[in-house]
Amino acid sequence: MKLYYSETPNPRKPCAVAKHMNAPVEFVHVELARGEHKMPAFLAVNPNGKTPALADGDVHLWEAHAIMAYLAHKSGSDLWPSDPVLQIEVMKWLNWDTAHFSRHAGRLWFQRFLKGAIGAGDPDTAEVEEATGFFKQFAGILDDHLKGRDHIVGNRLTIADFGVATFMPLADQAELPLEAFGEVRRWSDRLMELDAWREPWPSDYSTLG
Repeated sequence: MKLYYSETPNPRKPCAVAKHMNAPVEFVHVELARGEHKMPAFLAVNPNGKTPALADGDVHLWEAHAIMAYLAHKSGSDLWPSDPVLQIEVMKWLNWDTAHFSRHAGRLWFQRFLKGAIGAGDPDTAEVEEATGFFKQFAGILDDHLKGRDHIVGNRLTIADFGVATFMPLADQAELPLEAFGEVRRWSDRLMELDAWREPWPSDYSTLG
């Protein structure tokens, strides 16, 4: 299996899952600044031209959540639960995260960090204000859910934790308003104790040719 990644928020998730399980993957670094995500070799795997992507024989996958599920399923890991009801619960939280929690955290990260890093101008005040309001709304939902729980689904580690936590390692850069959400911070701190989540990027990798 080849796991194509760049050191950006979404690829962090399948890279962390692969490292956590010690999955037999070859990490292939895609250099976005050089346009490697637009090269024919990469587009043959993911025609969207985005990382992450995975190639396993005839199986070509894109979207971080799908790749996490595939890696866990193929490895027989309970990061992807065997119980179909829990699988649906995992999908519920991953879809919720994409639509709400990480969506607005990502907006704040873009405005407060990435724009400056790439020379795209100052933060848009109206965008920051709107994203902050939505982030607090959905952080409150997650905070309530985590009371009495160490993990999001089944009170054990699943790919839902990796998915929903996408922007938590970047909370300082994004200036995420987490002061009122102690359960979210506790859950995130616990996840950061995992070596694979704290350091998801491989130390050795091949490059896209």
